[in-house]
Amino acid sequence: MKHIVLKFLALVALACSPATGARAQSFAKRVDIGGGRMMYIECQGSGSPTVLLISGTDTASDLWHAADQKGPTVYDEIQKTTRVCTYDRPGAPHLDQTFSRSDPVPQPTSPKNGVDDLVALLKAADVPGPYVLVAHSFSGTIARVFAAEYPAEIKGIVFVDALTPELRSQMTPDEWKTWTRINARPAEALAIYPELERQDFDETLDQTAAAAAPRPMPVVVLTASNKYIDVVPKLIQAGELPPDTPPNFGAVIDRANSAAQNELAALVAGAVHITDTHSGHNIMIDNAPVVIQAIRMVVDAVRAGQTSLKR
Repeated sequence: MKHIVLKFLALVALACSPATGARAQSFAKRVDIGGGRMMYIECQGSGSPTVLLISGTDTASDLWHAADQKGPTVYDEIQKTTRVCTYDRPGAPHLDQTFSRSDPVPQPTSPKNGVDDLVALLKAADVPGPYVLVAHSFSGTIARVFAAEYPAEIKGIVFVDALTPELRSQMTPDEWKTWTRINARPAEALAIYPELERQDFDETLDQTAAAAAPRPMPVVVLTASNKYIDVVPKLIQAGELPPDTPPNFGAVIDRANSAAQNELAALVAGAVHITDTHSGHNIMIDNAPVVIQAIRMVVDAVRAGQTSLKR
């Protein structure tokens, strides 16, 4: 786990909306999204809906098929049954710490920035909808804003231990202040990579809270089952958290996140909430099969024309 972070456009005209249909071409490339910027995207498989795998903060597309991960991987399995794509956001390095293959942008970024970039990227790379979003950590906020801005394009969502504004509301102001402090990108990392992706957490959650709740659709919420009360002291000892982090702060995170994940699942009628994931925050690495199963559940429901997983 790289960090303890719950590690976590405007529709101008119809012509700007992501295209519809299906393409079977496989590729891994940088594409010109306009404004002199290039972004990296890779796609495999064929069929509809297209599954978009969206990584968490400062994590690139290899989160879904890491080179050293024991199989199966989410990306490789999902491409067997439908179209699947994943991409690098600006400032998101690979797990091996290679810098992002997408051109840098000013930081901090936000969910609206993420949606604007993703819509431009899908159009430039000719990746048609409809889409099922699979959103990890911070990208859960991108998924909610995307679904609010393009409701006709988003047919289902899998939230993978996603960051939510409900998390903030479950904490006291002092607890939230501590959470944001220990989740800030360390100065050492920024010295090495000044363009490293990061957020103003309050702006991120304000934008997400202001977005309309997802319309009825198949939704799965996956919540990490490993407890932070056990992890935080180890991270402090390993130097991955500031030394003045309260050793018992993991209990605060566990309490707030459990309630927040329940609230997230309650946003969409019929959503399935899976808490017994046998994993830490990076569920797609710790227990890829549970993510693969959730995606297939949603894809099958979308293909069947369902607006809910529960009948």
